[in-house]
Amino acid sequence: MAQKPDDDTRPLAVVSPGFAAEPMARSIPARFEDIVRRYPDRLAVKMAGRELSYAQLNREANRIAWAIFERRGAAKESVALLFDHGIDVIAALLGALKAGKFYVVLEPSNPSQRLGYILEESQSALLLTSKQHLGLARQLKTDDSCLLDIDDFDRSRQLENLHLAIAPGDFANIIYTSGSTGEPKGVVATHLNILDSHMVNPDAITILPNDRLSLLHSLSFHSAHGHLFQSLLNGAALFPFDVKSVGAHRLAEWLRVEQITMCHLPNSVFRQLAETLSGHASLPNLRLIHLSGAPMTALDFHLYKEKFPSETQFEVSMGSTETTGICSAVIDRSFSFPLEGCPVGYPRRNKKVLLLDENGHMVLPGQIGEIAVKTRNMKPGYWRRPELTQAKFRYDTPGDDEGIYLTGDLGKMLPDGFLIHLGRKDSLVKIRGNRIDLGEIERPLLAHPQLADAGVVPWERQDGETCLAAYIVARSEPVPRVDELRSYLGEKLPDYMIPASFVFMKSLPSVNGKLNRKELPRPDGRRPALKQPYVEPTTDVERQLAEIWEEVLGVRPIGIHDNFFDLGGHSLAATRVVSRVLKKFQSDLPVNTLFHSPAIAEMALVVAAHRWKQLDEAALQAVLDELDSLTDADAQKFAAEHGSGMSKK
Repeated sequence: MAQKPDDDTRPLAVVSPGFAAEPMARSIPARFEDIVRRYPDRLAVKMAGRELSYAQLNREANRIAWAIFERRGAAKESVALLFDHGIDVIAALLGALKAGKFYVVLEPSNPSQRLGYILEESQSALLLTSKQHLGLARQLKTDDSCLLDIDDFDRSRQLENLHLAIAPGDFANIIYTSGSTGEPKGVVATHLNILDSHMVNPDAITILPNDRLSLLHSLSFHSAHGHLFQSLLNGAALFPFDVKSVGAHRLAEWLRVEQITMCHLPNSVFRQLAETLSGHASLPNLRLIHLSGAPMTALDFHLYKEKFPSETQFEVSMGSTETTGICSAVIDRSFSFPLEGCPVGYPRRNKKVLLLDENGHMVLPGQIGEIAVKTRNMKPGYWRRPELTQAKFRYDTPGDDEGIYLTGDLGKMLPDGFLIHLGRKDSLVKIRGNRIDLGEIERPLLAHPQLADAGVVPWERQDGETCLAAYIVARSEPVPRVDELRSYLGEKLPDYMIPASFVFMKSLPSVNGKLNRKELPRPDGRRPALKQPYVEPTTDVERQLAEIWEEVLGVRPIGIHDNFFDLGGHSLAATRVVSRVLKKFQSDLPVNTLFHSPAIAEMALVVAAHRWKQLDEAALQAVLDELDSLTDADAQKFAAEHGSGMSKK
């Protein structure tokens, strides 16, 4: 069953009780400060043992706001934020808005070349960071007068709100997403865009002050801002969680301990979470799951019904960086999943969904068309890209207060107005919740001196995860090794853009001079050519680890000296491996095990060491027998890492 919003009963004001009769706030700081006055002692944000009330978070934001204002004045300009996922970036974000600026969030794990491009393209006047990333900040912004280290601020200073005049139409942020030109493009949002999307009731979802919302996405992505502003603009509590460093296998326990009521997460992380759950009673406080980054699949719906209690509801939705939420619906177990496409719900309160043909005309009922969004709350468009803005953001007549955004997605409308998503019209795809343009990957491949041609295509694996495959035509023999190409791309692209598979071909299929992606063969999952030769597992632990790696990566066979990341592994896949190793060997390995021990031979030693610590004397001989089967080199490495008494001898 999907709950359809009733247009006649939808509240037009705010979510929180006691606010329903009030007009829309003029700016994000004004709304946030109103919440602070009403709920000063209520928990605002908590992460890893550190927590701030609304009054404390406001003071942190004010310190940053005054530092920005004293350095740059009241000019309307962009400020870049370089922080890890957590409380500091939230305080910095609020501080930038309070100072009358608009912000750009930089993800520290991205390549410096990409960060430098975004920093320059956004024309950021100031770069805020902490001591942890001060070195990187100085590489990106060589002028120290344009840097602010929040760890240097005087925390004894008590600063009041700035009370700057901020208009609803002032810019609030620029969020960068992949561009069809091969370079990231920035989408601008105003204070009104954000307030209208996240302060008002988002149709069927009601957010209450006693709700506890997760924040799993990096704030450099648009999808993170939903729970961020839904919580802080409505008096709820926000709980950031860093999946990459902590691990998806710890997510269920964290949700239980923190009593999270609303969890917003990428599809790939949701699947890993479901794997760790034992039954319907595991998460009694969770009342709503919201997936983002890609449309929900039939596999996701099956996992929801199998693993979560009947009281937990599931929100299907569709949105984009350019126009935020487009459609949504809350479903339960009785929902009938469509045979074709993915369900994304009914148009949201302030959106009209149009389905257009190639000529821009409305298609007939039941026909497939490009999804276009018509709204009064249209974003200004792309930062410094007027031609692209004009092409994607349209108005029927000059001065019209309703604009139309062309999503590039295909869809079909059911008779009751429910929208079914049917895929991308062009080459934009979503990988692990991140929207990318395939051209942004193809361009550096085509610039490689040893490659004559290249194309990139997404494939859906059996586990439902969408992965990228690169198809390569080399200029001459010998062709570049896969690990060399990964290293080359890793210097230019974030990890989620690096293809999982590389397929070498004599030529690429084309139609009218353009790459014919439909004719490209599906990757066969065979082990690629790597620097090190294939060495088969010899011990039981190595064989069991190889089975886990092969299942997660879809690659066979995997040798004991093969690097996990050269085989197409990534951070989320690493957490899946660690989670399965934990189940198989009952060893609570750190989530970063694969980053320090990225080969099966190395990981087998770590597993053996953990088992050594856990075994009693009766089981000690089994471990000694296992160590006895190690090669001399591996045994020496084990002894060096875990003590001279634990040698092969």
